[in-house]
Amino acid sequence: MKLLKLSLAAAVLATGILAAEESEIGISANVAATSNYVWRGMTQSADKPAIQGGFDLEYKGAYLGTWGSNVDWGNDASMEADFYAGYSNSLYGVTYDIGAIKIVYPGEMTSSNFAEVYLGLGYDFEIFSIGAKYSNGIKTDDFDAPDNMEGTISVPLPVEISLDAAYGVYGKDGDDNGVGKYYSVGLSKSFGKFDFTLAYTAMDYFTDGADSEDNIIGTIGTSF
Repeated sequence: MKLLKLSLAAAVLATGILAAEESEIGISANVAATSNYVWRGMTQSADKPAIQGGFDLEYKGAYLGTWGSNVDWGNDASMEADFYAGYSNSLYGVTYDIGAIKIVYPGEMTSSNFAEVYLGLGYDFEIFSIGAKYSNGIKTDDFDAPDNMEGTISVPLPVEISLDAAYGVYGKDGDDNGVGKYYSVGLSKSFGKFDFTLAYTAMDYFTDGADSEDNIIGTIGTSF
């Protein structure tokens, strides 16, 4: 009987520890609809709407996730799937995020699949917040992915609206894999569980004679 009581106590204790550990694991999902899927200033959906969504798992700052969207590259690709993992935390008020991402285009566009490792830093000054991110493109036999540098700023406005802006450089001017400079500016606001964004984006390509891109994008999304 004593052994049984000890076993029951151990089982209860183990169950409590397991429940505590499970409570620290965060699982979330997100879904969004956008009028135009634009990535680093470039449309990925041929200026058409896109449906996007993903799942994330987080534990004590470590995270693992996947995200997908329809794309339109003519006959080359119709879907994009991203797989990523990393660690995010803060130190003396500075947030940091280090990780890796693999971007895959299922089907015939496997030569365009690529990966990046990244480091992001951020700081919230209360009246505004800033961020910087460096992504190192990993070279493969099929694709020489360029590096990307991006800076962001977010300013809270009245009625809980946020003014957000970003500027980035994708690759280097003169390099074979250099792409261009891009920027965006937009407004975002949440209504209940839904987030709304209206933004203007632009891309100025390094290649002489290449037409620049500019888009106005509306997006609605939610997470749960």
